[in-house]
Amino acid sequence: MRFGPSLRRATRDEDGGEEDPGESFSQLNIGILPANLTGATRLKGGDAVPSCRATPPFFRILPAPRLKLSVFLVCMVIVLALVAFLLWTPDRDRASLEALYLQSPTDLVDVAGTRLDVRDSGPKDAPAVILLHGFGSSLHTWEDWAGPLSADHRVVRFDLPGSGLSSPDPTGDYTDARSIAVLIALMDRLGIAKASVVGNSIGGRIAWTFAAAHPERVDKLVLVSPDGFESPGFEYGRTPDVPSTVKLMRYVLPKPLVKMSLAPAYADPKVMTDALATRYYDLMRAPGVRDAMIARMQQSIRFDPVARLQTIRAPTLLLWGEEDKMIPFTNAADYLKAIPGAKLVPLPGVGHLPQEEAPQRSLEVVREFLR
Repeated sequence: MRFGPSLRRATRDEDGGEEDPGESFSQLNIGILPANLTGATRLKGGDAVPSCRATPPFFRILPAPRLKLSVFLVCMVIVLALVAFLLWTPDRDRASLEALYLQSPTDLVDVAGTRLDVRDSGPKDAPAVILLHGFGSSLHTWEDWAGPLSADHRVVRFDLPGSGLSSPDPTGDYTDARSIAVLIALMDRLGIAKASVVGNSIGGRIAWTFAAAHPERVDKLVLVSPDGFESPGFEYGRTPDVPSTVKLMRYVLPKPLVKMSLAPAYADPKVMTDALATRYYDLMRAPGVRDAMIARMQQSIRFDPVARLQTIRAPTLLLWGEEDKMIPFTNAADYLKAIPGAKLVPLPGVGHLPQEEAPQRSLEVVREFLR
C-alpha cells in the first residue's frame, strides 16, 4: 500500500534537523489506529505500518461461524421488534368508541356489579323479547331485527359482560352461570317477570340453559344456530386448551385477521362489508374485551346437554342456516331430538348469522312464531 507525500515527507525537529519519517508516522498511528492490528507494511525507516487488510479486534474475538450466527440473531431481533411495533394493536379509548356506538349515555346500566350497554325499545307494556348475541359479537348484531320487532314487542338487547361496550366483569367470571345471573338481574331491574328469549351461537347456549333452569321466566325460546354440543377443542368435561395464537390477540389484532376470522360466518361473502368488519374490529378493541374473550373461552367447559334440553318446556323454534361453517347444520337434529316439541326452520344459502345475512327472511319466521 502506498501513502501520499503528506504522510511520508520528513519534518524538521526543533534543532532544524529532519525527523525520521517512520517515527513521524508511528506517532500519527498512535492517535488514529489501534496498535494491535494484524498485517503490516514496512516503511524505509523500518517501522511497521498497519495494513488495510487488518481485522478489527472486536470481530477477532469470535470464530467466523459464531460471528455469522451472532449477526443473524441480532438481525432477527431487530426484525421481530419492528414487526411487533407495526402489528401491535392497542385498545381504543372508550370515549371514542362510545361516540361511535353508544346510542345514549342512559343505556349504560349497572347490573349485578358490572356495567352493561342495554337497548330497551318498543312499548314497555308489550310482551318482552330478549336478544342474546354470540361470541365476539355485540347487541348490534340484532340491528335489523330490533326495529321491526319493537312495533309490537318490548325488545331488550345488551352486550354481555366484556363484550361491545359492556365493561369487563369485575368478578372475572365468564361462565354461563354468571351470564344467567346477570340476565336475571337485568330482567329484575327492568321489571320484566317473563320474556321470550332469543339467542345466537353462545347466546343460544345461554338462552336454552336459562330456559331449562328457570322455566317460570321464559315464555318462548328461539335458538339461532345455538352452541352446546361438543366440538373439536371443546370436549365434554374438559377445560378448553386455548391456543397461544389466540391468546396473542391481546397484543396483535390486525383488521385483516378479524375479517379472515369472520368470513366463515357468512355464506355470501358480499354480506361482510368493510363497515361491518370495522364495527366488529372496533368493539373487539374496547378496553378489556380481548382479555374477557379469552377468559370466556377458557371457562366454557361443556357437558352433555341432552338431560338439560329435555327439561325445556317453553315452545322452541330452531333457526339454522344450512351453510353454517361455525356450528354445523347437522347439529339441529340433536336439538330436535332432545327438546320436546321443538320446530326447525332451515335457511338455505345462509351461514351462522341469519340476523345479519338474511334479516328479512329470518325475521319473518321469528315474528310468526312469537305471535
